[in-house]
Amino acid sequence: MESTLAEEFAHIYPTCVRLVGVKVRNRGEVKKLDSAGVSLRTGDPVLLEVEGEITYGIVYTEPYSTPFIPPMRAMKSILRKPNTEETALIARLERLSREAATYCRTKAMERGIHLKLVEVYGAMDRRQLTFVYTADDRIDFRELVRDLARRFGGRIEMRQVGAREEARRLGGIDTCGLVLCCASFLTDVKPISAKQAKKLELSVDDPRLLGVCGRLKCCLMFEMMDAQGMITSQAHQLITPTRLNSPSSTLPA
Repeated sequence: MESTLAEEFAHIYPTCVRLVGVKVRNRGEVKKLDSAGVSLRTGDPVLLEVEGEITYGIVYTEPYSTPFIPPMRAMKSILRKPNTEETALIARLERLSREAATYCRTKAMERGIHLKLVEVYGAMDRRQLTFVYTADDRIDFRELVRDLARRFGGRIEMRQVGAREEARRLGGIDTCGLVLCCASFLTDVKPISAKQAKKLELSVDDPRLLGVCGRLKCCLMFEMMDAQGMITSQAHQLITPTRLNSPSSTLPA
């Protein structure tokens, strides 16, 4: 007898997952990660992998169990709790990041460099400080990097990001009253384009369709998926997209 789809899912997916809420490097929004069976308390540091690098996070929500119901996405897992030396390193990196951010802003102002620091963090496995920033214009920050290198030593990396990435890292609440999609649950941000929005008869000039980043809201991709019949009935129980020309459509003021 052929196995049912439910039986196949039972072999592929767990019936239950144990999640923990963690802020990556103690910044931004709380991310839901698989607790990997580790006993954790609020305030505990943990090690995890972000963008191919080992970094740290701080527990904000203690582990809790929840059913795993496809198409629920598989969560990333924490790696483990840090040892004594790693815990001390995390505390030092926290202090260093705050000091480096203050120093960078001061030096940038002295040199007339216009940039907005999004995040500063240190690597756990080498002497490196990464300065994540946004800027409207191209910046010659060679002198600023020399200032930072003289003060803190090691390798200095200046990483420019766009408005969407800034919002994803910092988090926030959108006009819908919910935490930003990009900061809370989207792992692969593929925003809808103005051309796609026009095909859905959405006005790209409507300020209500713009997120806190000033770009078209990421959640509009659900409108596109709905129009293409890509949202299953099970997902409709969680997300119910509406179009501007729909009688039931309501947008926040």
